[in-house]
Amino acid sequence: MAKALLGYVGGSDPRVLAEMRRLQQRVQDLESELIRIQAENDALSAAAHHGDSLLERIDVSQAEPALA
Repeated sequence: MAKALLGYVGGSDPRVLAEMRRLQQRVQDLESELIRIQAENDALSAAAHHGDSLLERIDVSQAEPALA
């Protein structure tokens, strides 16, 4: 009876197991991509903040006019 119940729930169907493994791998891939994108975003944010501080130090009153 236990085998019948296990089969009914779908525990031993190879297609279900293969799909579950595929989905678990997809989740891991997406988590890795998320970590990579978050690190890239943090680096870009830090670079943008550093760039802002450089722009704040420019004295606009002494800047040369653009050539026309």
